Formats: sequence, C-alpha cells, structure tokens
Amino acid sequence: MKATRMFLVAAALVLGLGALAQDLPRLKVSENRRFLVTADGAPFFWLGDTAWELFHRLDREEAVRYLDHRAARGFTVVQAVALAELDGLHTPNPYGHRPLIELDPTQPAVQDGPANDYWDHVDFVVREANRRGIYIGFLPTWGDKWNRKWGVGPEIFTPANARSYGEWLGRRYREAGLIWILGGDRPVENETHQEITRAMARGLRQGDGGAHLMTWHPTGGRGSAEWFHNDDWLDFNMRQNGHAPEFTGRYDQTRVDYDRRPVKPVLDGEPIYEDHPVSFDAKKQGHSIAGDVRRPLYWDLFGGAFGHTYGHHSVWQMWAPGRNPVNNPLMPWFEAIEQPGAAQMQHARALLKSRPFLTRAPDDSIIVADPTPTSVPGAGRYRFVATRDEAGTFAMVYAPVGRRFTVRLDTLAGARVKAWWFNPRDGSATLIGEFAAAGQQTFLPPDPGEMLDWVLVLDDAAQGYPPPGVNQ
Repeated sequence: MKATRMFLVAAALVLGLGALAQDLPRLKVSENRRFLVTADGAPFFWLGDTAWELFHRLDREEAVRYLDHRAARGFTVVQAVALAELDGLHTPNPYGHRPLIELDPTQPAVQDGPANDYWDHVDFVVREANRRGIYIGFLPTWGDKWNRKWGVGPEIFTPANARSYGEWLGRRYREAGLIWILGGDRPVENETHQEITRAMARGLRQGDGGAHLMTWHPTGGRGSAEWFHNDDWLDFNMRQNGHAPEFTGRYDQTRVDYDRRPVKPVLDGEPIYEDHPVSFDAKKQGHSIAGDVRRPLYWDLFGGAFGHTYGHHSVWQMWAPGRNPVNNPLMPWFEAIEQPGAAQMQHARALLKSRPFLTRAPDDSIIVADPTPTSVPGAGRYRFVATRDEAGTFAMVYAPVGRRFTVRLDTLAGARVKAWWFNPRDGSATLIGEFAAAGQQTFLPPDPGEMLDWVLVLDDAAQGYPPPGVNQ
C-alpha cells in the first residue's frame, strides 16, 4: 500500500513539474565515448561545484544568491544531495520539513500545494538552477543511508526500497535538467551495497525513462570504475581524487580510468577543496589555497577528463555561524563563494572551448623529460602534463611552476607553430611567436615564480585559431 500511494502521488506531481526543465538540452555521451554533448551534438563542459547541503541547509533566498553567483562564474553543474549527509533525515530544512515519513524511502513526505514540504523546496532549487543554465548533479542519497561507515546513518536502504525510491525520484524529476549521481562517498563493502546501488539505478531508469545520464560518487582516492565500470547504467566514470594536493597516486588515476575498456568518459567529481585542511592534516600542512585547486583542474583535464568539479570547504557544508562546523571551515559559505579559486575555474573552460573540443586526448609525450625527471615532467605538486588535438592542430602543456621546460614541436601538424602563454589565474593570453614545426623548443614561463602556474598553447599556425580562451 505504501508503494502504491507513493506512485499515485508522484504521478499527480509530475504533471505540474514540466517547468523544471527550463529548456536545458538533454545530455548524452559523445560518439567517441570520451565527452558529454547536448542532444544536437554540441560539446558540454562540466564545470561543477560541490554544494552537497544545498537542498538541506539553504532557504530559497539563500539558494538563489548561491546559484546567481555560480552562474555568473560559468559553472554548469551543481552537485547536491536529496537525503543529505549532515543528519539529513532528522534535522529539517529551513522551513521545518523532513524528506521522509518514518525514515521510510517508500514514503517521501509530500503534501498538497506548491511549497508545503521538503520536496517542494528541492523542486524550487532545481528549477532555479535550470533557469540559470545550471544542471543539478542530483544525488538521491548520501551513502551513509546504506553504509554507515564514516557517517551518522541510519541505514534505511535495502535493494527493494532503493528501487522504489529511485523510481519515485525518476518520475518526479523526469523533465528536469539534471544528472543522477549515485553512491555518496561511502565504500562498497559487500554484494548488498552493490545491489542497493544497482536497484536504485534501475528505479531511476524506470522512473525517468532514460532521460538523464547516470554516474556514481566514490570515496576518496577511488573511482566508480572499480565496482561498476561494466554496468550498462553507468554512463560515465566519476572519481574522487580527494583532498590531497599531489599528482602522483591521486590525479594520475584519472588517466588510468581514461584508458579503461570499454571506453567511458571520466570526471573528477571531488578533488581537493579550496580552504580545506590539506590531506585532512591542517596542523602539519595547513589549509589549501587557490593554487592547490587550480593544479588538479588542469591535471584532470589534460589527463583525459571531460570536465571538472570544484569545491570549497565552507560551501559544500553551507556553513554559517550557529551551525556545527565540520573540520574547521575558515569562513561562512556566503563569504567563501567569493574565494579566488572558484572564479578561476571558468578560465579552463574558456581555454578548452576555444579549440576543437571533442578530439582532445592526453599526451605527455609532448614534454621532453629533463635529465632529472623529478624536475620535468616532475612529481608531487609540481607535475607537468600535456594534451593535444588528435589531428595535431593544437597542443597544450600545463606548467604548475615557473620552471624552464622543453617540448616536441613535431607533434603538431602543419609547417609552422604559433605559441602562446595562457594565464590560469586571469584567463589572459600572450603571444610568444612562431616556430618551425620541427624538433624541440625550450620555453620559460613569463614569471619564474615557483608557485605561479601557466599553460603553454601550441597551435598549427595555418588553422588561424583565436587567442586561447577566446571562443570562435
């Protein structure tokens, strides 16, 4: 009877939720299985923000303030959780509403009217995000609701009710602009955990008719491919390379997932956050800065990721005075949204969209190794990485420090190479000059400061590409 009542309510609600889509195009996987594109084949750049507690902690005015800010800075995805991590089952949202009746996933707490329950508030946030051109990376639940390790729980999901809950969500948000993200930062420890995930995926597919892409959010240093790579429901792989600032053993794993077969797109859905305790050890390593979040941005993208997710330690938890802080946030969320790392993410999006997008591949062979390889291509926080167009019309090298390095110009097509410096901090480009597309060439970044990063952009001069970061 509970399940029957739930689906009758869902059917009634779906009729009134068509406006959620706001004409955002449907997303799909590209023909080469490396990227996401819109329904008409246009490249889609996932520039995400982790706003896990958005539905749970912000009122409508605050949510609009947050979404306006992120839209203005070029974000295209906001990742948020329906059954939230921070006691999302018991602690009500700002309007006093909880998501479930008696902690039962087959009984979402819905009431008649447009603004009378928890799910009406979720509807509002999804709709306002879509109006601003932002898709919601929608997590049906945080993982401690099916595996309590590292969370407060309680565990409420079984394979049976996970499918019912998924079907209800799928029906309700069938017309919305979103991407489903299962999982929720908890380990898969047994077959029951796997089956809960797969059952929820089946329910979502049944409910939304396959309208939305689907992935899975893993624990730190892990990826969805470890458990679900061969599952048909998993449209693309998501990694959580996590809150360490070193390339080796973390961000190099994006390339590992890129090289898996069958081919699936890959994305880092949770790298180190800005102003986060570095490696969870602030006493020894302090808190991260904007440079610490820029490096993973380019490491991941040049390593094969189709987009990137940013995060801020205060924003994911929507911390404000009067709320219990998690792991020492440095400022309230409404101040943290102004931190420089968030605004700098859009420069990478502009850079990659100013060149052919769907033919880009990782290729560190462009970089000539130094006699001391730990200098170039480097290691730890100072790893150089490269990417290029499959047809050789452009190549890019990310230099995390102002250190002299050498590249192979013969990787480019055409007779002449036009070289540029691109500044990841402000998105500006400076022409270096033209060179013969042969042999090797050494470059020194404009400012040799060891903590200032740069991107070297090499173009086949015959292509006539605009300055890096300027869309054609």
